[in-house]
Amino acid sequence: MTSTLLAQQSEASPQTILEDVFGYQHFRQGQLEVIEASLSGQDSVVIMPTGGGKSLCYQIPALVHTGLTLVISPLISLMKDQVDQLKADGVAAECVNSTMSREALISVYNRMRSGDLKLVYVSPERVLMHDFIERLQNINLSMIAVDEAHCISQWGHDFRPEYAAIGQLKNYFPHVPFMALTATADDATRGDIIHRLNLVNPHDYLGSFDRPNIHYNLVEKHKPVSQVIRYVQTNKGQCGIIYCGSRKKVEMVTEKLCNNHIRAAGYHAGMDVDERAYVQEAFQRDDIQIVVATVAFGMGINKPNVRFVVHFDIPRNIESYYQETGRAGRDGLPAEAMMLYDPADIGWLRRMLDEKDEGPQKQVESHKLNAMVAFAEAQTCRRQVLLNYFGEYREKPCGNCDICVDPPKRFDATQEAQKALSCVYRVNQGFGIGYVVEVLRGMQNIRVRENGHDKLSTYGIGRDHSHDYWVSVFRQLIHKGLLSQNITRNSTLQLTEEARPLLRGEMKLELAVPRLDTAARSAKSDKLSSKNYDKKLFAKLRKLRKSIADEDGLPPYVVFSDATLIDMAEILPTSYGEMLAVNGVGQRKLDKYADAFLDLIQEHITIHG
Repeated sequence: MTSTLLAQQSEASPQTILEDVFGYQHFRQGQLEVIEASLSGQDSVVIMPTGGGKSLCYQIPALVHTGLTLVISPLISLMKDQVDQLKADGVAAECVNSTMSREALISVYNRMRSGDLKLVYVSPERVLMHDFIERLQNINLSMIAVDEAHCISQWGHDFRPEYAAIGQLKNYFPHVPFMALTATADDATRGDIIHRLNLVNPHDYLGSFDRPNIHYNLVEKHKPVSQVIRYVQTNKGQCGIIYCGSRKKVEMVTEKLCNNHIRAAGYHAGMDVDERAYVQEAFQRDDIQIVVATVAFGMGINKPNVRFVVHFDIPRNIESYYQETGRAGRDGLPAEAMMLYDPADIGWLRRMLDEKDEGPQKQVESHKLNAMVAFAEAQTCRRQVLLNYFGEYREKPCGNCDICVDPPKRFDATQEAQKALSCVYRVNQGFGIGYVVEVLRGMQNIRVRENGHDKLSTYGIGRDHSHDYWVSVFRQLIHKGLLSQNITRNSTLQLTEEARPLLRGEMKLELAVPRLDTAARSAKSDKLSSKNYDKKLFAKLRKLRKSIADEDGLPPYVVFSDATLIDMAEILPTSYGEMLAVNGVGQRKLDKYADAFLDLIQEHITIHG
């Protein structure tokens, strides 16, 4: 039975559709529970981690139901990506968006009316248009799914007014089950989603927020561009996303990467639509390795084989961090989230926040920023801190973050702290970290001499340690509350009352030993090395996949994901039956692609045994 025929048979069970259409043998945790609630006609709120299989929660009911499932999605690129994948699996799906011609729109509307389509993806702006609602009222509508539902809530980190109006649809379709899905929503956001969508006694599924395949890693920001270049070079050939806090930084980092012969491209809201579409498509098709982006690049990415996400600057909140790091490892294979951290970045974010009008929204943003800082400055398992924020508690450390793998070592830093604080005092509390470190280390430069600071008693008393060592010490003193940074005066250092007992020798102080090997520390340089598969065959399979994808005008992962190719390189299927047993190979893809891949595998076995 082909998947297209199967999609038209309402008596097919969820398990049969999972196997024959999507090529998977087992449901992930929570999927079947949500699917059954939807099939019973119940509204649902679904919180599942990025890469946790949210899409199947509405796609499978859509293929069981006899009518049309409408999927509301915030980005055209995300709609197109989902529709491409569904079509590759033999499912009748289309999208409706502002880039389509009148003829193309009429064709989709006619197919909706005739019952030819199972899923239609649409933007929140389009779905609320009067003529579109009229069209929906004249067809058999079986379900409405709202993707990225956190955009509905004013308490969410990505609130969009046009999304908040979607709740009006419940007035037009009171008996149609709704399903709201997101990866990031705390209790307040979940409650707001239910209220704004007018959901009736919804089935509330809260899955684990844990992404066990992601290694969380935070390093001190010293020479960030050099650190990023070395990190990418360490992960040679692997796809990644680098998030920056501004367009200017995006352009600067992209230029430096390209100058170092790394296939990278920038992406930000200041680029025109065609430029952004080109970069996104090139990344989806593996034509470029790295995208350097602002937060404008995110929700539209469904690329499974992103092996790392780097934050060049700290995000404003944990929800953004979680969602952006969630772009890595969607295929379930090992991946890494690496963040460069400088407390001065927090000072800048606080300054931006201070300029906003007082009110509940400002309070929420301040709370979220404080939680982000707590995560960045944690001395315990980062995964525990991250999950605790979302109300999920783990007794044992994860063993897969920088704190667990290499716990911070402590030392008696009383003398170092006294030297640092004394130097801040001697320069009249009028300079930032970089300058004070130059005085401490006895650097010979014009500015120090012109200020007469080469004559100070503290000049050169710290020359036994490196620049980065002292920067780390100063940052820890700020975190401990012994120093503050005046963000209105170029982040100049100032002593606090808490510094006085230390300077007078009335207390001792322990700090973490500065980590100076921050350039390219990562969990593994080859994040897939622990998998037991034929590496040479995997490389050949990827090359074949790229060739087929280019010929069909598709992103490579729509043909097969990396996880599926790794299964092939491990199982070494030589027949249709064995190929169907590979995760991610359904009937439609077997019919379309199996011969080429089986031939390559057989050829490899013949040559290499």
